Order: sequence, then structure tokens, then C-alpha cells
Amino acid sequence: MIFFCNFATSKLVTNMLRTHNCGELRIDNKAQEVVLCGWVHRSRNLGGMTFIDLRDRYGLTQLAFNEQVNKELCSFARTLGREYVLQVEGVVCERSSKNPKMPTGDIEIEVHNIKVLNQSKTPPFTIEDNTDGGDELRMRYRYLDLRRNILKQNLSLRHRLSILIRNYMNDSGFMEIETPFLIKSTPEGARDFVVPSRMNDGQFYALPQSPQTFKQLLMVAGYDRYFQLVRCFRDEDLRADRQPEFTQLDCEMAFVEQEDVLQMFEGLMKYLFVKEKELEFGSFPRITWDEAMRLYGSDKPDVRFGMQFVELNDAVKGANFKVFDEAELVVGVCVKNCADYTRKQLDELTEFVKRPQVGASGLVYIKVTEGEIKSSVDKFYSPQQLTSISKKFNAQTGDLILILAGEKHKTRAALSCLRLEMGTRLGLRKSDDFAPLWVVDFPLLEWDEDTQRYYAMHHPFTAPKTEDYPKLFTAPADVRANAYDLVVNGVELGGGSIRIHDRDMQNDMFKTLGFTEEEAKNQFGFLLDAFEYGAPPHGGIAFGFDRICAVFSGVDSIRDFIAFPKNNNGRDVMLDAPSNISQAQLDELNIKLK
Repeated sequence: MIFFCNFATSKLVTNMLRTHNCGELRIDNKAQEVVLCGWVHRSRNLGGMTFIDLRDRYGLTQLAFNEQVNKELCSFARTLGREYVLQVEGVVCERSSKNPKMPTGDIEIEVHNIKVLNQSKTPPFTIEDNTDGGDELRMRYRYLDLRRNILKQNLSLRHRLSILIRNYMNDSGFMEIETPFLIKSTPEGARDFVVPSRMNDGQFYALPQSPQTFKQLLMVAGYDRYFQLVRCFRDEDLRADRQPEFTQLDCEMAFVEQEDVLQMFEGLMKYLFVKEKELEFGSFPRITWDEAMRLYGSDKPDVRFGMQFVELNDAVKGANFKVFDEAELVVGVCVKNCADYTRKQLDELTEFVKRPQVGASGLVYIKVTEGEIKSSVDKFYSPQQLTSISKKFNAQTGDLILILAGEKHKTRAALSCLRLEMGTRLGLRKSDDFAPLWVVDFPLLEWDEDTQRYYAMHHPFTAPKTEDYPKLFTAPADVRANAYDLVVNGVELGGGSIRIHDRDMQNDMFKTLGFTEEEAKNQFGFLLDAFEYGAPPHGGIAFGFDRICAVFSGVDSIRDFIAFPKNNNGRDVMLDAPSNISQAQLDELNIKLK
């Protein structure tokens, strides 16, 4: 319902409901007659004066109502509730009390007319940056949450980055091509979301986890530079950087080798950093997967700070300290200037590494202090031995050494968590500091103890290193992939590989993964057939677009860069989805529930 309050004769005629937005007026607009539209952000009754901050997507503008000038209009303004939708006409005036924190803080609007375009119930939480609404409440009323500045800024960043990406890709000769959302389910990778087909009784589509096979088919078709900002779907457990549906920058190039792909997409990231953050980088560092695991315990290391791992097996075994003697790996990090940590602080770190999410059984420390070395294992190691250990870390007076021991893979993973925790506690992981690098030469395969078989570390279409291909059947664990990840600040932003483009090699890969010839043909026969019609060498990469947005903003969660995300249980609490469907729909699909 529209309420029109004609407190003065309108002098301004416009073909739109507004002449300006609420973020653009400045002192140069003084004395102009304007029409603004927006929401009541807040109001202040100061006796003879009433002020309303009117808000739209672009910002805030103060509206001024003077009781001595127009008492009726001023009284009416005081009845307007938060989030009422208004159209106001008035004159731009210079503010007597300027607000330097607002872009429009030098001016205000002396209002002549108001239209209430729509009323509003009192919102269930305040529409402020520091809101009083909890996560679930704000997600239930996401359309209100999206009015907050911080979310508008996040979605504006997302929009800007998408435009920059499209500009770069277009200028580099790439063509954006859409691929299907209703595809065939495959057992490799994460769980598929499946969609029943009414016209094909008992059969199901799957929503794509990525357009991987389609972009390879586009290379066979001769579209040698393809990209797509595409929605993807994975039915997997959620965390801060995962959602069941997410956006991917999907890219593929034909007639290329690994170096061509790395140069092209390193160029893209440099372009984004220059345009959005005004930061310039030289060549991104490169590190092999083996080096990343040995030095950081992670294939996505945060290299904004040091604390590289130092392995200690040779230095600590044989001293009758059972924890070290029986461990497959003893490894530690040196934390600069933390030898003054108290017993309470060290106990907190011990409890941290014992958490199930970290998985260590305990923590050993060595303090390098002025004139002496103290440790939690003094009774097993002499001061001379402890000094020798500290030298392996190049530890200086005032440094703290933290050591874990156990099975090598679990111990590296646990120490990686501890390293990141120390980096956070010491303020070394600064959100405005960016450290990109390439991780290359991943293992092609990884062994799964539960199923007693190999799985592709990336996907089954990744090509092995040419020199390692002969090992595929004799030593599959030693085969390196022609694969690469782009990591920024400990976040994997993108991953890709040079693909297999030869049918015989692809069949060999399927055999190594335990596929029978019939299974390979049933699931991927279309791709194998395509390889017989002149498939070019090709490779590509896919970036998590939501992750790029989060990293550029210096936050961990991708959720607030998605307009309508799911909660931690994969539910849309605003729509109440997923939900039950009617029996009639189930009958049409011939689906019987237990």
C-alpha cells in the first residue's frame, strides 16, 4: 500500500521514482531538488528536529525535518518505522554538523514531500554491521540480512571479480560455453546429488560436481580455449569453505603443456590482484607436493610466515624416551621469541594438539633461554643433546621449539594444525597480506586402506608425468601427476592438470583404478570414443570462485559471498529445503519411500 503525504506542491518531474541514489549526493549538489527512494535505516527525534537516515544499496543520506518549518511533516516523519520504504522529495542542503565517516556526510535533504511506498514490520534483528541476530535467524530472513553493508560489500566484490575474470578470459581468447546440469552419475569423487527422471522410469540424472568431461569434449570439438563461471554440486559434509552448491571458474586449453597453463592463470590472478587490491607480484613461487608435505605438512601451505618443519629422527632416537623411539616420525617447528610461554600457555597448546580434530597424543617443548635450555624431556636428554637439537632449528635465545611424534602422515597433519594455530596466535596470518604459490607434481594415485584400492588424487582423467607412465602397473604409488594447485594464504583456490587425451592411456588409468573394461565403457565410453576422433593435447584448471572472493576479503568462510547459502546441515532455512514432496509427485516418479 502506498501512502502519499502531499505537504507541498511537487516541482520535480521525473520518469523514474528517484533522481539520485542514497550514496551519490555531495556538497556540489547543494541547492538541487532531488527525489530519493530507500529504506528507513534509523531515525532520531531531537525535539524541534527529526532526522532519518535513508538507506539503499549505494549508501545513506540524512533527511532533515524541522518542526518550525513544517510541523505536520515533522510529526509524520516520527511515525515512520525502521525499514519503511520511502520516496522523498527535497532540497540538498549543507549540514551544520558534518559526519566525516559518511561519504554523504557533508549534506542532508530538507524534505518537502514523503511517499510511504510500503510499511515494514519491525525486523527480527537490527540491520547493522554489528547485528544482534544469530546465524540461523539471519539465514531464515536472508533477504533482510542482505541489506547489511557487509553483505552488500561482499556481493559487490563478487560482482567486480566476475567482471574482471570475464574481461581477462575474453581478452585471452577464451569462449564462455555452458554445459549441462543434468548429467550421468559417476562413482569417482564426492557424492552426487541425483535427480529422478519422470520420463525414464527408475533412472536418475546427477547434478555435476564439475564440467570436467564436457570441457574435455569441447577440446576434442576444436574449441581450444573454453571457460565458464558455472554452478557445481557436491553432496558432502560442509565446513567453512564448502557449500553443497558453489561456483567454479572452469577453464580448459588445447595444444598446451603444463607451463602454458600455469603462465595463463598466474596472469589471471596477478590481474585480479592489481585491479582489485592494487597489488603487484613477481613470478609465483613453486613447490613440489613432496616438499610441501615435508616442510609444512600440508599440500596447501600458508607461506605468509616461516616455521618450516624440521625432522628429528636421527637426533632424538636411542635416548630411551619411548615416545620418540617408537615413533615413525619426530618433527617440530621453531616459534620465534616465545620462550617466555608460561606453563599454562604450554598446557593449552598440549590440549589443542590432543583435540580429535588434530589427533596428536602429546606435545614436547624446548625453551632456548639466556644461558640455558629447558624442556619437558630433561630427564631423557642432556643439555648438550638439547642444544644439538635446537641447532637443527637454528634456534636463537628466546625461541620455543614444539615437537610432535607418531605415525608420519598423522604427525605431519597435526603439526600443520599447530603451526597454523601459532601463526594465528602471533598475528602472522594477516588478512591484508597475500602469499600465492603453485604446488606441483602431486601423486597421481592415493591408496585407500578400507577399500584396498587406489583412487585418483585429482580425478581419473589426469595425465601422469611422461617419465612416470611406465610405473603405472609396476609401482603406481610412485607415479607423479601432471597436476598443479594454486594456493593463496593456505587456501587451495584452484587445481588442474594436463589431461589424458589418448584412449590407451585412459584405459590403463581405469585398469589401475580397478575398473573392468565393461565398467569403463558403461561410465565413460563417450569420452573414450571421442579420443579416437583426433583429441588434441589439452589441460586446464578450475578455481573455487567463492573461495577467491573470501580470500580477497581476508575471511575463512565462503558463506557470506553467496547470496542464498545453506547452513552447516546443508539446509536452506529460509525456504525450509530440502522438504518432503507430495505423494502425487512420488507416484509420477515411481518412487516408494520406506
